[in-house]
Amino acid sequence: MEQPEIKVNHIETKSVMTKSNTPIGGYSVNPYVGCPHACKYCYASFMKRFTGHTEEWGTFMDVKDWPEIKNPKKYAGQKVIIGTVTDGYNPLEETYKNTRRLLEELKDSGADILICTKSDLVLRDLDLLKEINENSRLTVSWSINTLNEEFKDDMDAAVSIERRLAAMKEVYAAGIRTICFISPVFPGITDIEAIIDRTKDQCDLVWLENLNLRGGFKADIMKYISDKHPDLVPLYDEIYNKKNRSYFEALEKKAEELAKKYDCRFVDNETPYERVEKGHPTIVDYFYHEEVRGTANSGKRNVIHNP
Repeated sequence: MEQPEIKVNHIETKSVMTKSNTPIGGYSVNPYVGCPHACKYCYASFMKRFTGHTEEWGTFMDVKDWPEIKNPKKYAGQKVIIGTVTDGYNPLEETYKNTRRLLEELKDSGADILICTKSDLVLRDLDLLKEINENSRLTVSWSINTLNEEFKDDMDAAVSIERRLAAMKEVYAAGIRTICFISPVFPGITDIEAIIDRTKDQCDLVWLENLNLRGGFKADIMKYISDKHPDLVPLYDEIYNKKNRSYFEALEKKAEELAKKYDCRFVDNETPYERVEKGHPTIVDYFYHEEVRGTANSGKRNVIHNP
């Protein structure tokens, strides 16, 4: 996918820190609104409802300006997640440096900082990341749900999978905790075993999250499957129209078997903070986001009554 032309706006916000409702809780911090990666499956496109944007997702970017965080110590020990509804290391970060500014403001906070990205621009700030990592918990996560660059190009305008893998390897080698976030898992397309085998020596955690088609993009994804993978139409119909969970239930069992194969821990909706022995990342089951939302990464799930 080619990088779309981006309409850039500048906005002022009272604070860049927002309480998070992600499964792992803490604070969500997004230095931008919108995301040039334009992922076809991006649940964050719902942000348009709250920001007044009518443009197509991936074609606009609001660059935030916020008052300096004057008491960063108040976040000591708190989980701070950078990039829950945008990628802080999107291409415009090269120009505006909002994410670097944010990290500089938080570097002595003692916060437990998690950076979520699909980019290798994070390597620009490796000096700063090493400094933060000396005194605080720091983790960098890359979303990698395929090793097939053609499928990746069909889904997003971010950097190649190979560039993401190279960046993960370099950050891991720098002594910083890394995550391979296999998300979203596309039924019949995402090969979790191949990805784990490729990344197990350069990450501490593997997160698994299923493709969620509750957003307005469901029709686009179903059309893509019909056009590019017509053999998978019956499977997607079973999962996303008939609410049949057997595919992902079987995949959960497979993930647990892979954990045994690679001598890894397998946990459900729970992310322990740890560095693990190389080659043995902890595999975390976050399938069915609606069941883990608001559970504060406790290992418990919400009870959902499907229609």
